Amino acid sequence: MTPEVVLDIFREALYLIVVMVAVIIGPSLAVGLLVSIFQAATQINEQTLSFLPRLLVTLLVLILAGPWLLGRLMDFSQTLIQNIPFVIG
Repeated sequence: MTPEVVLDIFREALYLIVVMVAVIIGPSLAVGLLVSIFQAATQINEQTLSFLPRLLVTLLVLILAGPWLLGRLMDFSQTLIQNIPFVIG
């Protein structure tokens, strides 16, 4: 196993992690920003007001994008398992 192969596998894994986190957290950040702007405009300083919309958006994104994310993770895992003989020798 060469260092280039290990780095390539590591790069693919990190890219997959970044994509999965961005898909899940991105909409939550956008909703949090909108709620924060609303709170600043109305001068409502309630912590729980921003928590519930972000939670609901995160759950909705997990429900809608979950099969796609799971498919990407399964493709990466299958590729990794299939390439074991080539990585070993």
